[in-house]
Amino acid sequence: MTPAKPLPAYLAQRYHGWRATTFQDSMQWYRRLAEEGQRPRAMVISCCDSRVHVTSIFGAEQGEFFIHRNIANLVPPYQPDGNQHGTSAAVEYAVQALKVAHVIVLGHSRCGGVQGCYDMCSGDAPELEEPTSFVGRWMDILRPRFEELPQGERPDRLQAFEQAAVVTSLENLMSFPFVASRVEAGELSLHGLWTDIAEGSLLAYDPAGSAFKPV
Repeated sequence: MTPAKPLPAYLAQRYHGWRATTFQDSMQWYRRLAEEGQRPRAMVISCCDSRVHVTSIFGAEQGEFFIHRNIANLVPPYQPDGNQHGTSAAVEYAVQALKVAHVIVLGHSRCGGVQGCYDMCSGDAPELEEPTSFVGRWMDILRPRFEELPQGERPDRLQAFEQAAVVTSLENLMSFPFVASRVEAGELSLHGLWTDIAEGSLLAYDPAGSAFKPV
C-alpha cells in the first residue's frame, strides 16, 4: 500500500475555484489542446525554485511552453549510457518529437542549488560531498566553473556562478547531436536568460561578448 494521503483542503478548494472560473471561461481552448495535442514553440529549462514563475514572466498561455524544471536549471552533457536521465529525456522529446524552435535556459538570483555548489566548492558543505547526496552529485555538473569565478564579494560571485550555470547548460546542449544538427541547420535556436527575482529584471546571454545584457 502506498503512503499517499488525501489532498490538503486548501489545494482542493483552489482547484474547485479554478475549475469554476479559469477553466470554465476557456473550456473550448482546453478541449482543443486535448484533442489536437501540444505544439509548444519553445522549451524552457528552469530551476525548481518556487519563486521562478516561467509562464508569468512571459505571459504564456496554456500549451505555449514545454517546461522542464530541475535543480539550478542545469543540462548535463550528452551521455548515452543506457541509464535514466530525466533532463536529457526532456530535451530529446522537445527537440525530436515536438520540434520546438527555441530552447531557453532560465537561471535566477538567489538560487539555492548554485549556492550549495558554491559552498561545496569552498569546503563549507561537506554533506554535499557525500556520494549519497543527489543534490551534490547533480551540482557536480557546474563544479568546474567555480575556479573561473572572478574575485570579489560573495553576492557578486554567486550571481556570476548562477549565470555560469546558464552558460554551462547552453554548452552542454550542443553536445547532444540532435540539438547541434538542428542548430546548425537553422531550425533551432538556443537562448540563455537570467532573472533577478527581487527586481523583476531579465538578462540575456550575448555569446559575442560573453556577457549577460538587459532584455
